[in-house]
Amino acid sequence: MTEIVMSQTPPILHGPSDKEKKYDRQLRLWAASGQAALESANILLVNSGCGTVGVETLKNLVLPGIGRFTIVDEAVVQNADLGVNFFLDETCLGKLRSKCCTELLQELNPDVQGEWFPKQPGTVDLDQILLNSPTYTLIMYTMPISSKDLAALKEYGQKHHTPLFAIHSAGFYSYFNIQLPGTFPIVDTHPEAERTIDLRLTKPWPELAHFAESMTKDMDQLDDHEHGHLPYVVLLLHYLEKWKETHDGKLPTEYKAKLEGEENFQEAVAAVNRNIKEQTLESTLGEVFSHEASGNVDAKSSFWVIARAIKEFHRKHGCLPLPGGLPDMKAQSSVYVKLQGLYKAKARKDSQEVLEIAKSLSGGEDVDSAEVDLFCKNASFVKLVNATTGDQDLTKTYEEQKENDSLAEVTMMPLSLFPIYLALSATTHEPAASVDQIKASAYSRLPAAADDMRISQACEEVARAAGGELHNISALTGGMVAQEAIKIITKQYIPIDNTCIFDGIASRCQILRL
Repeated sequence: MTEIVMSQTPPILHGPSDKEKKYDRQLRLWAASGQAALESANILLVNSGCGTVGVETLKNLVLPGIGRFTIVDEAVVQNADLGVNFFLDETCLGKLRSKCCTELLQELNPDVQGEWFPKQPGTVDLDQILLNSPTYTLIMYTMPISSKDLAALKEYGQKHHTPLFAIHSAGFYSYFNIQLPGTFPIVDTHPEAERTIDLRLTKPWPELAHFAESMTKDMDQLDDHEHGHLPYVVLLLHYLEKWKETHDGKLPTEYKAKLEGEENFQEAVAAVNRNIKEQTLESTLGEVFSHEASGNVDAKSSFWVIARAIKEFHRKHGCLPLPGGLPDMKAQSSVYVKLQGLYKAKARKDSQEVLEIAKSLSGGEDVDSAEVDLFCKNASFVKLVNATTGDQDLTKTYEEQKENDSLAEVTMMPLSLFPIYLALSATTHEPAASVDQIKASAYSRLPAAADDMRISQACEEVARAAGGELHNISALTGGMVAQEAIKIITKQYIPIDNTCIFDGIASRCQILRL
């Protein structure tokens, strides 16, 4: 009797863990893999000036649960800090700003480890900190920064392939710049769901073609319920074959077949344009193939090994691996499940073929099957974010932005924010420079702009700020920087390329590649 009762007892249902409850919203955005990448991240912030924007950025990384962070900031808290930095109060006066901010940031999320330098008031030796610390996942630095420290950070970034974020906030203006260590590939770009659907109607594999034929063989003999629940995939394959029989096997360029009546036929009509067309490579994937062919890649990187395997698969079959997704449609549950199983089985088969190709390539012996599955699922939308290094010649950018501004009134587009970037970057090392010094620095980088009124006005506004930060502007900027940092840490979504300028007066931003 006891055995019968025990056999009828339902299994214990386990609810979400404390960690899943804590990070529920963000797990929906970047899944467990993204969260794991975030929790293993080690972030360095080299803070200076008012220091508000750097701490606000860290706040937005501590809350979602980065693994650890380090603040390097030699400043001692003064009264001026209390008015612009939310993480400081009167008890912090006279203490190291790095220590106070670290301790208060950790209160937001006890799971995150924090470190600070210096341990005692005095000058920071950034070279020694970089030399003796573990490898950082990402480094952020705020303005002003000394030329020596900037050179040390850039050298470290190149040596360890570490992304660098330069952040500058002054008055109502701010910008941040992302410096990536070479070409940065993103596989999981999170495109819109409907764009990822590939029903493969123009090139159905044998199992799918046989399934569609068996469903429509006696279509005229079906009762109303069965007829009204034929999946639109089956309907389109059926009528597509009829079209090809009378058009020398060619695909229709204009689909005028009249499918009326039940809801499933209406779904088929709506799906014609987006599903019956010759397959072409997305420009982003074409860029990946071209970049790989140039040879200017890390041949042993799993990304480039899989990219070569995908390219070989495409050359062989004339199409990309099937993603395997199937949209919702009018159909009987049993039929839909069978159809869904066909797509999933084909996706697994294609992924396995890509994995075998990858393992046969040099450097592909240890390629992970899960990484191949992800690449195959997102192959059409893989994105390369290209890095730019060194000081760029700004003349071309200036001329392009000036031309756009000349058409702004006609095109009803806003004016460029490039003058703000130029003015702010003139105070990279000296935040409280005079207006004449700022203008001189800006014009030395861009002699062609010596008579530009908008650049002159931006320089005057930056000089008026005198290196001071407004907390709301720095908080907003910190949120934007943290968002881009998360994209790079998790390697999901598409980060900006490469500079974002914010105008707090007009409440708008612009992304430029500088």
